[in-house]
Amino acid sequence: MSDSSDYTPPKVWKWDKESGGKFANINRPIAGPTHDKELPVGEHPLQLYSLATPNGVKVTVMLEELLALGHKDAEYDAWLINIGEGDQFGSGFVGANPNSKIPALMDHSTPSPTRVFESGAILLYLAEKFDAFLPADPVKRTECLSWLFWQMGSAPYLGGGFGHFYAYAPVKIEYAIDRFSMEVKRQLDVLDRHLADNHYMAGDEYSIADMAIWPWYGALVAGKIYDDAATFLEADGYKHVDRWTKEIAERTPVKRGRMVNRSFGEPESQLHERHDASDFDTRTQDKLEAAE
Repeated sequence: MSDSSDYTPPKVWKWDKESGGKFANINRPIAGPTHDKELPVGEHPLQLYSLATPNGVKVTVMLEELLALGHKDAEYDAWLINIGEGDQFGSGFVGANPNSKIPALMDHSTPSPTRVFESGAILLYLAEKFDAFLPADPVKRTECLSWLFWQMGSAPYLGGGFGHFYAYAPVKIEYAIDRFSMEVKRQLDVLDRHLADNHYMAGDEYSIADMAIWPWYGALVAGKIYDDAATFLEADGYKHVDRWTKEIAERTPVKRGRMVNRSFGEPESQLHERHDASDFDTRTQDKLEAAE
């Protein structure tokens, strides 16, 4: 790979080599399946195919919150999709999400199975399906949706921008790291100023906006993603985000949701698949504490 200082883009870009970095083996400029593989289907109407990245955690937290609220029809099977091995390019998964990104949800309770992809769309789908975690008041509902879509538009700067160039890129490029660090710190400041005057993202009501934002920005402030990124960005200076992060982390459904489809970290923090509440076995308390 050439040094960034002597690279001149060609007139037409061609994909003739791996890009390098942690995910080079699965990155490609074309869509569609690479192999035939059907998705497994469990006994519950809701079938989730995911991995415990921040986008995946959004949905498992939502499902666990719905169950904690008493919505028995929110029982679900969660199947592990190993993106490092290319599971997202199997024909069945591409059928559930043509964009080949986790998470993907199939709802078999509808006359024909309904596919839902994009984590924000899944949160909104479930909120409307169960009439939960989406404020009824029109003003608060609109505020909730504004922050939900803020997260969907902002997180690529955190993950694909800052996270990639700071933690995963095969070479450290000062310009790229500076550019995305500036934007992520601006986003943290946006959150901090808002949470100075609001208990949750949509006011005094915990909602899908919190579930969307917390796995990304809460994890960043808590020092759980991208190595020493919290220190690098001085994330402990965002006091209101820190307060909000710690409070949400104490919720039992959040602790459970962080474990589901987790295949990395301490073994006691992992639950590769989830098919029933009993899957949080006798080691549950130890696991939940390790997931904090």
